[in-house]
Order: sequence, then structure tokens, then C-alpha cells
Amino acid sequence: MFAIYRKEMRSYFINPIGFVYMGIFLVFSALLCCYTTIISGSYDTSNYFTFLIIAFIILIPILTMRLFAEERKLRTEQLLLTAPVTITGMVLGKYFAALTIFVSGILLSCINFIPLYVISAAERAGEDSALNHIGPVTGEIVGSVIAVILLGAALIAVGTLISALTENQLSAAVVTIGVIAAMVLLNFVNVLTDSDGQPIIGSYVIRAVVDWISVLSRFSAFSNGIFDYSSLLYYISLSFVFLFLTVRVYEKRRWG
Repeated sequence: MFAIYRKEMRSYFINPIGFVYMGIFLVFSALLCCYTTIISGSYDTSNYFTFLIIAFIILIPILTMRLFAEERKLRTEQLLLTAPVTITGMVLGKYFAALTIFVSGILLSCINFIPLYVISAAERAGEDSALNHIGPVTGEIVGSVIAVILLGAALIAVGTLISALTENQLSAAVVTIGVIAAMVLLNFVNVLTDSDGQPIIGSYVIRAVVDWISVLSRFSAFSNGIFDYSSLLYYISLSFVFLFLTVRVYEKRRWG
């Protein structure tokens, strides 16, 4: 597994994909944080994390589209299947490489919150400030960062499976965008109401299913600074299911 992991980490930066992802992510997150906090005159970071998660619809496929689809394009898939490594080790090596890049970007983007603490300290010292709150809530920020990492891990597992099922990187990216968009945006559909204030989706069963599928609905507890073990289990289980399916796909190809 570690040999595959090292190979994938090198390939992210031998090819421009790693630099493209990190550059886009860090610039976007910095601008988003500035707009949703300082420019808006607020210490509340909930909008920042919500829009960041929506951006994962595009960002996650950039990371995952090449994981297995590139192997098929370069005709190196058979080398992987006959290499002295288990299918599970191969899948986990590629998955953890993508996850490492993702988590690194999230942790680096945490520097976006430093200006909030600087302005808060200046405000408490009696200097003028455009912000109208006593300061950022560290518990909410930490909880949201943890939730974003867990959610990203689950979405990367989704992209890993799709990359294993598709023939080329473009197809993998397009399908992954569609699936992640459905998983993220379903939460917004679930809260829509008609002109009488009634839910657009009337059936309780359908609404419950939509709420379960939507990965965003599990985010709220963390964003309030509450460590939700059920949401933790949900994200871990989701990652496990999609990685398990990816392993099954390649076991079938090896022995099929």
C-alpha cells in the first residue's frame, strides 16, 4: 500500500494536477473567507464552510478523476492487477494519496482565519473595526474543519469508485460532479417550501431518505461546535462502503 501511496503522491506533483488543485483551492478559499467574513462585517464562518462544501462539487473530481481512469488510459492497469500488492492495498494507497492532498489544502486554508483573530484582538483593544461581533468562535471553526475533512473523505471515496468504473478522466470527472452535486444539494431541496409554507417534498419517508442521502445535513452539529458521533460514524461508513465497492470492482477484474 505504501508503495502505491508514494507513487500517487509523486504523480500529483509530477503532473500539474496537484499544483492546479492546491492553487485553485487556496485562492478560492481565501477569497471566499474574506467575502463571507471581513467584507460582510461578520465573524460567523458558517457561510464560508457551506459555500466551500458546495465548491467540492468541482474540486473533489479534480483530485479523483485520475486515480484509476489514468491507469486504464495509459494501459498500466494490468500491471497494478499483477503487482505484488493486494487489491485493498492498491485502492487504499490511491485513496489516501488523494485524501492527503485534500487534508493538506484544508489545513493550509486555516490561515484564512488569522485575520479574524487579529481584528478581534484590535477590537478588544479599543480600535475601530468593521466587524460587529466579539470575535470568531474557535469551537465552531474547529468543529467545521473536522466535519469538512470527514465529508471530503467520504466524497473522495465516491470519486475513487467512479474513477474505477469509467474509461477516461473526463468521464470520471463529469460523473463524479453529478453524483457529488446530488449528494450535497439534496439538502437544499429538502428544506424548500411552497407558497403556503408546506414542504415541497410532502412525504415524510421521501424526506427522510433525502435527508439521509444528503451529506450536508450531517454537517450542522459540527458547525455548532458539537462533536456528533453519529455523523462521524455516517461519514466513516460512507467512505468504507464506496472503498469496499471499489475493491470489489478490481477483484472482479483480476479474477474475471
